[in-house]
Amino acid sequence: MNLHRKPIPVEEAVQRVMEHKPQQKSEEVRLEDSYGRILAEDIKATHAVPPFNKSPYDGFAIRAADTAKASKESPVGFVVTETVAAGHRASRALESGEAVRIMTGAEIPEGATCVAMFEICQTEEKANATYMSIKRSMEDGQNIIERGSETEEGEVLVCKGEIINPGIQAVLATFGYAKVQVYQQPRVGVFATGTELLDIDQPLEPGKIRNSNAYMVLAQIERSGAEPVYFGKLADDFDTCYEAVRQALSEVDILITTGGVSVGDYDLMPDIYEKLGADVLFNKIAMRPGSVTTVAALGQQLLFGLSGNPSACYVGYELYTHPFIQAYLGNQRVYHNVIDAELGADFPKPNPFTRFVRGFVRYEEGKVCVYPAGIDKSAVVTSLAHSNVLIVLRGGTRGYQQGDAVRAILLEDTKGTESFQLYSS
Repeated sequence: MNLHRKPIPVEEAVQRVMEHKPQQKSEEVRLEDSYGRILAEDIKATHAVPPFNKSPYDGFAIRAADTAKASKESPVGFVVTETVAAGHRASRALESGEAVRIMTGAEIPEGATCVAMFEICQTEEKANATYMSIKRSMEDGQNIIERGSETEEGEVLVCKGEIINPGIQAVLATFGYAKVQVYQQPRVGVFATGTELLDIDQPLEPGKIRNSNAYMVLAQIERSGAEPVYFGKLADDFDTCYEAVRQALSEVDILITTGGVSVGDYDLMPDIYEKLGADVLFNKIAMRPGSVTTVAALGQQLLFGLSGNPSACYVGYELYTHPFIQAYLGNQRVYHNVIDAELGADFPKPNPFTRFVRGFVRYEEGKVCVYPAGIDKSAVVTSLAHSNVLIVLRGGTRGYQQGDAVRAILLEDTKGTESFQLYSS
């Protein structure tokens, strides 16, 4: 494989990934299992809301026409026939001169045209009967929430492609959706490559490091809403790696490998892509960290070759793998939000290419400020523990100072956006 690689812009790399449209599939899940999933159907009102005329207050349901001559000097009286609580109905239609004591949310009795709140009514008991009087006139429809005033039957309430949140779950429950169609979560396989990798419970040995990338990426996959599948570590042996990758591709929708994508003697992934017959979309990007991030297509499947350096691996995933997973899930807003911010601390390092600095966001005196989270090197892992943004620094710059305007990619904002735009101008 040709190893003379020319870097392409980040935006072009993202575009090449997203030109591959995944085959979305849907499945039916129970309402209680639907939180965080993405709707694969429009949610329509199965009935009007409210389904009947109801009272917004505790009061008396009466006929407004009966109050036409009511005044302070000449109150109008009614006989109270019954009490109706929420969830119950009046036993019969209301007639002129009658009132029904009604509770909030209860159905308006047939014949009643308004509700007089308790506060404006006077009641008394006499001769084993309850009477109510009112000193003001009422209008037809006053204090009545009409049937269908919130929504009519058949109205689209939530469009497919929306992430199911607690509010959407409330809507689903209201309209009797015990089960709902959602997009299937893609199975995303993960290999960590490198003979130098130890399992996390192994003691350190000279020249070896513990495998942090796999567990980081598995968590990133979960945060993206997909199903992670960990295949373990791969040593630097071509035949073993090739066979493991080939077999894994039959079990997952997307495959991620970490490490082995550079140009060293033991970087095997480029040759594995070639033997598989995969089409390499790019293998060099004008970015830091993660310039060696490689993506290849094999039919409908994408293989993401992420850097073996933790920070570079992390950045490569969020820029390229995350939006592709969102497209698989049916999300209409596949990209992380990118916002304008103010740099909270000096960053003197020159930036020959677009640089993504792991950082965190603070809101200070009406401003959005972003701060580097720690040492900015691709092999550094500790800064990732405190990162919730990627600070975007333009290529061709010789460093930034505190207070400079920058852009920031929000990694934990679930809303997302429909377009990818690193810079505002």
